[in-house]
Amino acid sequence: MLSRLILLLATLLVSAFALPTIEAKGAKFFTSEGKQWFIKGIAYQLTPDDPLATPDQCKLDASLMKTLGANAIRVYHVDPSANHDECMSAFSDAGVYVFLDLDTFDTYILPTAGQPQWNQTQYDRYAEVMDAFHTYDNTAGFFVGNEVLNVGADSVAAPYVKAAARDMKAYRDSKGYRKIPVGYSATDSGELRPNLQNYLACGDDVSNSIDFFSLNAYEWCGDSTFEVSGYQFLQKNASEYNIPIFFSETGCNTIKPRTFQDQSAILGKDMDDTWSGAIIYEWIEEANNYGLIQYGAPVDPTATGDNIEGGFVRAGTPTPILPDFENLSKQWATLSPTGVSQNAYSPSLKPPACPSVTKGLWDIAPDAPLPTIGQKVANPQSGGQTGTSTAKSTGGGSGTASSDSASSSETKTSSGVKANRDVQNIKTGFLFPMLLCLVAFAVFICFW
Repeated sequence: MLSRLILLLATLLVSAFALPTIEAKGAKFFTSEGKQWFIKGIAYQLTPDDPLATPDQCKLDASLMKTLGANAIRVYHVDPSANHDECMSAFSDAGVYVFLDLDTFDTYILPTAGQPQWNQTQYDRYAEVMDAFHTYDNTAGFFVGNEVLNVGADSVAAPYVKAAARDMKAYRDSKGYRKIPVGYSATDSGELRPNLQNYLACGDDVSNSIDFFSLNAYEWCGDSTFEVSGYQFLQKNASEYNIPIFFSETGCNTIKPRTFQDQSAILGKDMDDTWSGAIIYEWIEEANNYGLIQYGAPVDPTATGDNIEGGFVRAGTPTPILPDFENLSKQWATLSPTGVSQNAYSPSLKPPACPSVTKGLWDIAPDAPLPTIGQKVANPQSGGQTGTSTAKSTGGGSGTASSDSASSSETKTSSGVKANRDVQNIKTGFLFPMLLCLVAFAVFICFW
């Protein structure tokens, strides 16, 4: 009797401190508590292989991210065979969710020579990553690709991206996993984005579509505005979009210091009814000068040693880079959109029409079937695409970054929301003492 009671109370303790899970409904994200969720995220990689397998480092970084005001990170590459329990717990304790790319260094979907592919090896590797992370309550979403398509000629790869999303959603559901959203992270290419955005969400069968679309965009630089930056056009293109859309990378650094003024548009009245937030590029300082923190002064680029790579220290106590860190923190502190409750929200937006062929800009017919695993089809304009190449890359980001993107070989991140952190603070301050008292009372009764 005592053991059962203690087990029950222990279960209550765990559930009391677990983050509410994230789901997609219509064009918005919601927590399992029914609150709309907005992303305040950071790209987080540190090293190319797996930043979620070093518990001590995760604890240090998660603590400072909480101070910053982040509630999510985006991670680009992990080792599914590693143990991620402590890192995921550390970020959960800090109120931080994780968006995770499913691909690995040798399983990207690439438009190589016009011959993309989606094969069994890629499928199996994606599934291994999903298997490793589906149990964590703070897993917010999975990406099936990052910047796979960069110009119109790459459009032949779009069906392979969509097929990957279809198959990973089917795998998720067949395994009985929580319906963790599966989506795509796109290059901000004016010639390609509108068609790709619509294509990945079009069609009446939602099992064939992505659950969310995200954009790596660096249009807002310095002291700009909603109109001058081009964000008004991004908003116009997304205003009738039927699934969640957010910035999976942003944070232009051509003008220093970064003031992150775009956050007031994304998380404010101009865009918060359509967009679900943004992920800032990036956590660690590297040669591209996008970092919010550093673990020590830069070293000689040829130097080697523990936690040293490319001239930068990649572990230790994170030190904010000023004034960028404080500028972002101040922006986020003033922005807490509440959105709509899940119970009050009835999705009404319909899937967009599949784009028509525009030679050289979009080469996929609206009725072209998606490829099955390993399938090769001769003519994408009349019913499919070609796919024979080996998906291989030596870079660190998924796919090939365009000149507009800051994606490098190292880092990407996730998102966050002040409301969720406040909920956690309430739970910590009230539920924990109460449940400890219940445990003590149960033990007293059993031995009395």
